[in-house]
Amino acid sequence: MAVAMDDSNESVSVNMEKIYLGGKEHHVPTGRGSVSVIIYGDQDKPALITYPDLALNHMSCFQGLFFWPEAASMLLHNFCIYHICPPGHELGAAPICPDDPAPSVNDLADQILEVLNYFGLGAVMCMGVTAGAYILTLFAMKYRERVLGLILVSPLCKAPSWSEWFYNKVMSNLLYFYGMSGLLKEFLLQRYFSKEVRGTAEVPESDIVQACRRLLDERQSINVLRFLQTINRRPDITDGLKRLRCRTLVFVGENSPFHSEALHMISKLDKRYSALVEVQACGSVVTEEQPHAMLIPMEYFFMGYGLYKPCPFSDSPRSPLSPSCISPELLSPESMGLKLKPIKTRMSL
Repeated sequence: MAVAMDDSNESVSVNMEKIYLGGKEHHVPTGRGSVSVIIYGDQDKPALITYPDLALNHMSCFQGLFFWPEAASMLLHNFCIYHICPPGHELGAAPICPDDPAPSVNDLADQILEVLNYFGLGAVMCMGVTAGAYILTLFAMKYRERVLGLILVSPLCKAPSWSEWFYNKVMSNLLYFYGMSGLLKEFLLQRYFSKEVRGTAEVPESDIVQACRRLLDERQSINVLRFLQTINRRPDITDGLKRLRCRTLVFVGENSPFHSEALHMISKLDKRYSALVEVQACGSVVTEEQPHAMLIPMEYFFMGYGLYKPCPFSDSPRSPLSPSCISPELLSPESMGLKLKPIKTRMSL
């Protein structure tokens, strides 16, 4: 299957079967149970690990980004991708025994360390969305030498506010008594996407929302409930943000319920090593709703590490693939790779 994207008579084609059907699932034993890890790409390349938001996995949280042809060619050309699933969130997962205590956020961060050790990985690039962004940030605080950089999408860093705590308790009750009900899925879709793509009585849902709704049907309610309970008990990690040694690139949708949380987080990070990209008309899961908004900031971010090599098959005029096009200060070790902070994209749906 080939995917082609046309814009102003320019096209980029990527063979998605070659990229995705080569992925392999591994079940990694850890101190808190088995963890599913899907690997795509050449394991001799630098590692990029991902961690999704609540009730999502790599297919429903990162598919939009990795199926966007330019992003797919950039990421797969430069990295080996390790998609880590929260316990019980992988495709075909069985229900976790209700008698097993739900893990803490520290347990989940420690599981990531065990995954890296299992595959013999050193320092890695990290990409997480909302709850997954929190887990990866905590991991970077605990194991600073194992993280090269953080790409965080609509991240969390504070303990739940009263409104979020109450919202999560309502979802917990729905999961406990009714499972993955229609109402529960509506709550989750409001968490993930802007109203522009969720549709109205007159406008149908977008394809990405319909696809996410179908994938949510496959989740085991007890497994989602456990992850939700874990995230709802998370502590505030704001004080540790200044101690992060790695550079951090934060994306957030302007319509995300966690927009203010992301702004709080960026204000507490070391401004020399952090950058914010606000995406207009977008919800929390920028990787699915507007993945094209992530492309150029990520290219600059990776260039700052010397990790980015242009794919020889990509010649899009939208993508600054020639290092000669980049001002020298953006490639300096002191730079985040983004000249202005914050950046607001002006992309329409």
